[in-house]
Parts: sequence; C-alpha cells; structure tokens
Amino acid sequence: QVQLVESGGGLVQAGGSLRLSCAASGRTFSAYSMGWFRQAPGKERESVAAVSWTGDEKYYIDSVKDRFTISRDNAKNTVYLQMNDLKPEDTGVYYCAVSHRSYGSKWPHEYDYWGQGTQVTVSS
Repeated sequence: QVQLVESGGGLVQAGGSLRLSCAASGRTFSAYSMGWFRQAPGKERESVAAVSWTGDEKYYIDSVKDRFTISRDNAKNTVYLQMNDLKPEDTGVYYCAVSHRSYGSKWPHEYDYWGQGTQVTVSS
C-alpha cells in the first residue's frame, strides 16, 4: 500500500501563487510516475500535470502551461506543483496520484493510488 498526503492548498486571489506538495510513503514502486488532478464542483476530474520517474518527461493540460510547474524529489518521495498566476477557473480539489508506470500519464485509470485531496480556491 502507498499513502499519499497532499498539502499547500488554500484561498488565494487571482494572480497569486500556491505550491502544492504530495508526500508518498509505504511500499512505493521501484520506479513510479506521479500526477496532479483536479476536480471542480459539478465537473469531472481532469489531469493537470504529470511527471515521469526520472523527471525528464512532463505533461501539462493546455490551460496551465506556462503557469504551473510540476517537479519531484525522489529522495523525499515527494512531488510538487508550483502554481503561478492563478485564475478563478483553477479552483477545485487537487489530488495527487501514483502510477506504477514510469512515464507520466494524463489518464486517471493509469494511476494506482490517490491522495485525499487539498482544496484550492482562487477568488476574483
């Protein structure tokens, strides 16, 4: 089993920044990718960003490119999401996830473990 704990969410004004962290513990895979997803009220969960095991390959949904940066520290089993220039449409519950696949994926069904989520609210 793998446990994921997210932190760093909160309330911020439009144009502001937040940094989300997600620490993995337990029996992690030998090489695993990590991703961030979000879900707004009344909407389906969507992929925001993903990073491969090596950190060399990264995926971003178009709406966050040039504003969000995903990174990871394998020594700490932690993935980060730096979010800049936040917009009200970025509001939602942000979840991190771990996949046994070494490449980062945008598809939720390719992830094996999920965190409990952290709320991000961007006011206009």
